[in-house]
Amino acid sequence: MHFLRIAFFLTAFCAWNGYAQELLKGHITDEKGNPIPSAKVFVKNVADLRTLADVNGYYEMWLLPDEYFLVFSATGYDDRETYVTIEEGIAVKNMQLFPQKIQDIEDISVTAKKSNPGRDIMLEVVKKREQISTWERPHVVDVYIKATEKITRSENDKKKNKEDEKTEDQTDIEDPFAAQRKADQELANSMNLVEVNMVRNFGGASQVKEIRTAYEQRGNKRNNLYYTTTVKSNFNFFQNLLYLNDLHQTPVSSPISGPGILSYKYRLEDQYEENSYTINKIKIIPRNTSTSTLSGYIYVVDSLWLVQKIDLEMEKGNLLVYDYFRIQQSYDMPGDSLCILKEQILDYGVKYANEESVCKTVANFTNYNFSPKFPPKFFNNELASTEKEAYEKDSSYWNQTRKVELTPEERAYIIAKDSIADFENRKEYLDSIDATFNKVTILKVLWWGVDHRNRTKKVQWTINSLAGTIRPVYIAGPRVSPGFFYFKKWDNERLLDSYSEVSYGFLNSDIKGRTNWDYRYDPFHFGTISGGLSHDFDVIRGFDAISQIYKRDNFIETTELNIGHEYELFNGFYLENQFSMSERRSLEGYKFLTAIDSVLPNNDPSEFETYQAFIANITIKYVPGQKYMREPYRKVILGSKWPTFYLSYEKGISEVFGSDVNHDYLSGGILQTFKIGTLGTSSYHLRTGLFLNTIMLRDADQKFQRRSDPIWFSNPLYSFQDFDTLLPTQKIYYEAHFVHHDNGAIINKIPFMKKTRIGLVFGGGAMYLPEFDWQHYELLAGLERNFKFSKRRLRIGIYGIVSDGNNIKPSATWKVSFAILNNRNLKWNF
Repeated sequence: MHFLRIAFFLTAFCAWNGYAQELLKGHITDEKGNPIPSAKVFVKNVADLRTLADVNGYYEMWLLPDEYFLVFSATGYDDRETYVTIEEGIAVKNMQLFPQKIQDIEDISVTAKKSNPGRDIMLEVVKKREQISTWERPHVVDVYIKATEKITRSENDKKKNKEDEKTEDQTDIEDPFAAQRKADQELANSMNLVEVNMVRNFGGASQVKEIRTAYEQRGNKRNNLYYTTTVKSNFNFFQNLLYLNDLHQTPVSSPISGPGILSYKYRLEDQYEENSYTINKIKIIPRNTSTSTLSGYIYVVDSLWLVQKIDLEMEKGNLLVYDYFRIQQSYDMPGDSLCILKEQILDYGVKYANEESVCKTVANFTNYNFSPKFPPKFFNNELASTEKEAYEKDSSYWNQTRKVELTPEERAYIIAKDSIADFENRKEYLDSIDATFNKVTILKVLWWGVDHRNRTKKVQWTINSLAGTIRPVYIAGPRVSPGFFYFKKWDNERLLDSYSEVSYGFLNSDIKGRTNWDYRYDPFHFGTISGGLSHDFDVIRGFDAISQIYKRDNFIETTELNIGHEYELFNGFYLENQFSMSERRSLEGYKFLTAIDSVLPNNDPSEFETYQAFIANITIKYVPGQKYMREPYRKVILGSKWPTFYLSYEKGISEVFGSDVNHDYLSGGILQTFKIGTLGTSSYHLRTGLFLNTIMLRDADQKFQRRSDPIWFSNPLYSFQDFDTLLPTQKIYYEAHFVHHDNGAIINKIPFMKKTRIGLVFGGGAMYLPEFDWQHYELLAGLERNFKFSKRRLRIGIYGIVSDGNNIKPSATWKVSFAILNNRNLKWNF
């Protein structure tokens, strides 16, 4: 069998490889026992066998069992050669190097003057980084953040906004200050502003808790402002990698780190006096420009090796939303012993076809306390909380507590927004706006849908437009389906959401309909009750390939009542229950449009006797270590470093309510996405399932392995790209999926490829179904690139896939994909 043979050879190769290469390690020191950073170690006369010691003089090499002459080399020291024998097990070889002769040192000194001492300065900073970094010490600090967005629109966009303002201004209330209000509105539409006051508690390592005491947002909530909380991203340059998951696709290598010394070049560009200190201005240059590096300047106090300022820019390629991003940090240096962050300025922005957004976030850090006393269990998975009173602060509070002075433009903006708010909060104005919003127009009837809003009751409903009602292509012929949306929200974030429709088919003169309701009664624990009643068409294979899902044998008619409940029992542990009672009928006897069957081959509907089905489902999902932010009435999930575990049990209950089904199905899996340093993002999904009982198992309750779509690249974590067989499995099955996006880390090493901003993706999957003795495995590789699409990010990919198995011949195919970045969690679908 192909799969077993490949598995055997892979296992044998890995075993041989693990046996063949042995580890040689050691430390390289000078005559006084001090480590020599970046010393070279190589096998004499063998160019490929070499390594470099880290900042502590430590090195590692993997060598085959044999005898070798090693050469140890470092600038300013005599080379030393030694003989080593590599056998099974770890070998240790320490080496001491001695300074070169006086004549040689003078020669090196001359060379050093011609070169640049910036790297030596940064090496001294790296040696002291644990001593000088505040992130190595527990502390409490007050933080004030001001984030401003300035928006510039093209003439086409301005005309559109004026039309919107014109529509909104068509009110019957008297406004003697219309001209001034129009000017205020233009200014208000050109900016967004957020101010935050908080206390940030840091207990060391990953222990952090942010308590927001004041929060004021002026302008559109869907803005481009960044860093209004400190727990999503932390610009700590005294660590090896900066994990900025809501900003950047890959971790960013810090230039103030051991690995950074190998990733960057450092050039002393200037040296000047400031406040009795000698300041070295060091230019940071990536050795191999990639999307996981920075460029700019670091200012270092001479002899003290303290960081005074940082001014760095990110490479554009892996920024999730923005076109550019610049970080500036200023530090206090009390007692000439610590680098205490006092101010951070972020400059960033993005340009779309008709609009440009220029943003700036200023964070001010004051009142450090390095002797905090945190109560037991103070630090947990709740990283931030916002007090209810934080949203109720008035202008006098901000005038007294604001740490960063407003610019004249920001001051004018706040005055304009307050003036508009005073006007718009008048009841007669709100009633007039609602009247305008609720007005029925021809365009609403034909295309957008007819809306009605009651602001006082926080209720809104919508009737489908004619375009949304007509369904010219549908199973059993064209239909017309008028629908009705209803939405209500309460002050404590509870909400009610529903959709109902009645459907009429012209070909069979049949009436169908459905109504679904969801009530979120506990927003913090995601507590939701759902229910629905329907008499409609349904599908047997809901997740089949797009080339198969429209086939007539996939459709049935059902009359169904369903009730569901979802709740987070404790942090990261979710429980979902679902109960449904349905009557299922064949579509035998229905008329169908067959005119296009010659173009899209179709078939006849499945024939079976009408039966009842009462089915219960319980699903549990657990995310260990789930981090979150607490808002007054809701919870914002931040993610976890652990996988998601899930388990689902479905029971077809016989005889209850006349039910004619009796089956038990158990399934589960593990799913995770994680970053591998600067090498990219990996995701995997392992899953399995089996029927415990199939006494009365109907086709609609069968479990199928999803077939592949033609040309379209489906989500590789849930499907295979080259699997075209329908296998209804009743016994256990095993699936494994893996995909890795290099985010430019690999392909950018190729000359000229970095400018293309193309990323490499590769992965694969394997499936084993003992019931059919079926094995399927495939490998995939492709290229992806992100584009701007309206105000969203679109990722286009093209992929090649090779597959094999014990029941198929080796084959190859290609696929394409289009994915939109989720603006809410800033993640792609895979």
